Amino acid sequence: LPGGSPVAARIHFARTVCRRAERAVVRMSRNEDIGEGAVIYLNRLSDFLFVLARYVNQKADVQETKWKP
Repeated sequence: LPGGSPVAARIHFARTVCRRAERAVVRMSRNEDIGEGAVIYLNRLSDFLFVLARYVNQKADVQETKWKP
């Protein structure tokens, strides 16, 4: 759930770019033997960016929208 402080919003934007790159690498891996390292790295990077944005909002004392299943 993106949002919060301006810094966290930028981090969430970076995460969306990272996810887009991950999807592109997955598509490329269907035709090229590139190994799984790039996909794993991009997935972990997007996870890190999500947690970082949440941390930045917490430090800035910015309330976030709670996710409801």
